[in-house]
Amino acid sequence: MKITILCTSDTHGFIEPTNYVDKGFTKPFGIGKASSAIQAYKMAHPDEKIIVIDNGDFLEGSPLSYFVAKKADSADQHIYNRCYNDVGYQLGTIGNHEFDYGLNYLKDVMKQSQRQFICANIVDHNNEPFLGKPYEIVDFGPCKVGFLGLSTTSTKKWKNVNELDDFNLISEIDTAAKYIPEMKKQADFIVAVYHGGFERDHTGTWTDINPGENKGYDLLENFPEIDAMISGHQHRKIAGHLFKKPIIQPGSRGEFVGRITLNISNSDKRITKGESELISVEDYPVDPRIGKALDPLSKDVSHWLDHPLARIKGNLSFDDPFSARIQDSAYMEFVHKVQMDKMGVDISATALYNNEAHGFSNPITMRNIITNYVYPNTLVVSEVSGEDIKDALEVSAEYFALKGGRVVVNEKFIFPKHRYYNYDMYEGIDYTLDISKPIGKRVTKLSYHGKPISPDQKLKVVLNRYRATGGGHYSMFTKDKIIKTDDTIISQIFLEYLQNHPVIEATNNQNFQVIPDNK
Repeated sequence: MKITILCTSDTHGFIEPTNYVDKGFTKPFGIGKASSAIQAYKMAHPDEKIIVIDNGDFLEGSPLSYFVAKKADSADQHIYNRCYNDVGYQLGTIGNHEFDYGLNYLKDVMKQSQRQFICANIVDHNNEPFLGKPYEIVDFGPCKVGFLGLSTTSTKKWKNVNELDDFNLISEIDTAAKYIPEMKKQADFIVAVYHGGFERDHTGTWTDINPGENKGYDLLENFPEIDAMISGHQHRKIAGHLFKKPIIQPGSRGEFVGRITLNISNSDKRITKGESELISVEDYPVDPRIGKALDPLSKDVSHWLDHPLARIKGNLSFDDPFSARIQDSAYMEFVHKVQMDKMGVDISATALYNNEAHGFSNPITMRNIITNYVYPNTLVVSEVSGEDIKDALEVSAEYFALKGGRVVVNEKFIFPKHRYYNYDMYEGIDYTLDISKPIGKRVTKLSYHGKPISPDQKLKVVLNRYRATGGGHYSMFTKDKIIKTDDTIISQIFLEYLQNHPVIEATNNQNFQVIPDNK
């Protein structure tokens, strides 16, 4: 017999085939397309036992998901959940971004979801599973398969997760050691449904710049009882084998459906072959059930996105995101102005979070805001030393490398996962990053109000909460240095600023530069 697992991961609320930067609906992704690919596979393989699984991070990441969480009425929220239900997921685990809109919102969505949630290592103060069951045993007739739900422990880094009551995250390895023996008593085979990725490649070479965030290799190395693994979180496209076990990681936004097929000998309940494949959804239409159900919500989102908010004197757009990272732009300067205005300080740090958006058009709309700032993060003010600022700039400078005398992006920030969001730019200080220098010695100029910054000088800087608690390898930023907080989501801060400033003047003081040498 054949047991086939079809899965998605990191769909991030992309139901429609659009990135919302423009108004087209022709992108090669979205769970509407993924649903059609899943239904087509089922029809073409009637003799296979098929189960459909979502591997987490489905609640946050798109303008649609933001609108549903923060602006929509109950009818539109119901449509969002119905679309995910229409895919036909039977099981699902919890991703790190599931918490971004609050625990109550997550629990409400879980109640409306038809799939069984499994997550063993998100626990309460008694170390009991906090969201869903730890695992599920599925009877496929001649044999039973146990599905163990796990989530990356990096979930603790995200936003306000550490402040949630009764919430804890325990090691994936310790959790597997606890539940796998229990599952083996009930099931013939075990599949790990892990919202996490692989820290090493098939040779054992370390590939992850975030130690402890991904444990896929470690899990398979330590637990030969695991017969297959669904992975995610890194947004990678993986179909292959590790320790001779089939593994899958189907990218993000529903661009691929992952397939794992286990060929099982009925006589002795033994896996004779394990297959893995990435099924591209590009050529599939949107599932008509999802398209029809989504239509009212889609229209509400488009109306909200395209409502004019303010006009621009000058230009707040840019053509090349790389250039916008190596020299100051009017767009980035405006972002800093908004952050400093909100929090009442004159030093600001932020990042250009993706390569799809290109600043603000004229007039500025919510579409501009939400596609340039995709994360529902909040702002804080931290009081830090001059040495902290310099150290933070050195971490940011690691984003770059030299190739043929030219500044390029360090490959560590591209593979195994794009990490544009871990490179910060600053306003309120003047600085130069010389990429020809060794890592850790690239800050060659650093001043505040025209005077060099001393190591022990006290400075107040506005930055997002993720960074302010050390996220992205910024260990100099710690929770105890936070002196002021605000619970307003940053996109809402932009909205309020534009409502109070209907005309925005584009300015650019060129306060920083990234250079290949200091000659």
